[in-house]
Amino acid sequence: MHRSSSFPYNVDENFYNNPDLIRRLPVHDDYLPQPEAYLDYSNYGIPEEVTYKRYIGSGVSFISLIAENLLSHPFVVLRRQCQVHQNAQKYHLQPFTLMPVVWRLYQHQGVTTLWKGIGSVLLVRGMSLGVDDLISKVTPWPKEISWHSSLKQFFQHTLLKCVSLAIVTPFYSASFVETVQSDIASEKPGILDVFREGFMRMLHWGSSSNGRMLPIWALIVPTITLGLAKYMFSSIVRSISLRILTNKYIAHFEENGALPKDPYNSPAMQEIQLTASLIGTISSDILFYPFETVIHRIHLQGTRTIIDNLDTGKSVLPILTNFSGALDCYDSSIANEGVSGLYKGFGALLLQYTAHIAVLKMSHWFLTQVGNLVQSPKAKPVAQPPVKISPPAISNFSTSRSYLLP
Repeated sequence: MHRSSSFPYNVDENFYNNPDLIRRLPVHDDYLPQPEAYLDYSNYGIPEEVTYKRYIGSGVSFISLIAENLLSHPFVVLRRQCQVHQNAQKYHLQPFTLMPVVWRLYQHQGVTTLWKGIGSVLLVRGMSLGVDDLISKVTPWPKEISWHSSLKQFFQHTLLKCVSLAIVTPFYSASFVETVQSDIASEKPGILDVFREGFMRMLHWGSSSNGRMLPIWALIVPTITLGLAKYMFSSIVRSISLRILTNKYIAHFEENGALPKDPYNSPAMQEIQLTASLIGTISSDILFYPFETVIHRIHLQGTRTIIDNLDTGKSVLPILTNFSGALDCYDSSIANEGVSGLYKGFGALLLQYTAHIAVLKMSHWFLTQVGNLVQSPKAKPVAQPPVKISPPAISNFSTSRSYLLP
């Protein structure tokens, strides 16, 4: 819109760049604009508020990462020990039955008994990420895909995950043993023992050094199948949840007529992405829990591992099984323990995600309170006084509504 340089009254330049605001102005022959039509938001502090919300979202995401890899480890140890004890009398399907057992473990072995194997678990997770990255660099296979990826990229990405899982399987097996063996009945492993044991498992590809220990090729196929199924299902649930939550978020603002300038890059989207990711992870862990029990039992077979007896929390016991493979393990477990036997230790999983969600809620509340304390107070919008325009100064302009339209 062109206006004369001799236009006399002082109006912010943003006023002319907002057609919606101009259309809502009441037309008056003497005063333009009216006080209720133009408010000065220059000191309102909206960018600062958005910045603090971004910091809060990043902080909660970081705490969620810590909770997933560190704080959840004691619950992982408990559920794995329950899963591999095929002769257990207590299934611990509810979280409450685990409380007295954990207390007895703490009394007899100390708090470190719930943190065994944490170093090897983190090393194997880091190794898995590193293998994914290495394969994606030496091959044309993409490390990540989206709904817009081609079918060829999808199969290449699936192949990348399969190769990565196959390489990591021997080391995952060694790490798993460290998380379930009893501290009072076994020697504490060294930091790098997981790599030594993993390479030993790889050397016995076709046969094992122990008669009952399954060869690594018999472990790779079911491990890849479970890992790939959990990954795909979690990704699908996460994408669906993200789309549903995003649509609700956009619809909420559209109803109020205050849609953000970039809604897909707003601080609220950080929370939505975190929530969708957590929903996908929880869903896959619950759905594939029985199959995880089977995989863990065949990984432990023949390793001569002694675990804590979670029926009492006061004794230890050896694990002696003789499965020929994953299918035989599944059939034997159903025949001897029933379907509920595949859900042993499910209460630990419920405790794990209950604690995870509680930590996220408390951290979000705490960071919000800290942000409110350090954030500078907002200045209220100040109404600009009307400026009267003298007739000579607007001799070249029309005061009709058509002039205000772009």
